[in-house]
This record gives sequence, structure tokens and C-alpha cells, in this order.
Amino acid sequence: MNKNARRARAIAIAQAKPDKKLVALRYLVISASALAAVAALLLARWL
Repeated sequence: MNKNARRARAIAIAQAKPDKKLVALRYLVISASALAAVAALLLARWL
């Protein structure tokens, strides 16, 4: 692996690191959808 390829790979890895805000938003969306799914299941059972 030459110097340029190594540098390009390091830049790609650095850019692939997720932003903290983005990670928090992703977990928030996942938890909200899980909550909605559980609520729908409970609602379907009671009706």
C-alpha cells in the first residue's frame, strides 16, 4: 500500500465516524418506533 492509498483510507475512515448528534437521533428514532410498535400491539389486543 503506497502513501497516497494509506492517506485516502485514513481520510475515508475519519469521515465514516458518526456524528454524536446523528447517533443520538438514530437511537431516538429507533426507540420511538419500538414504542409505537408495542403500543400498536397492546391496542390491537385490547380492541
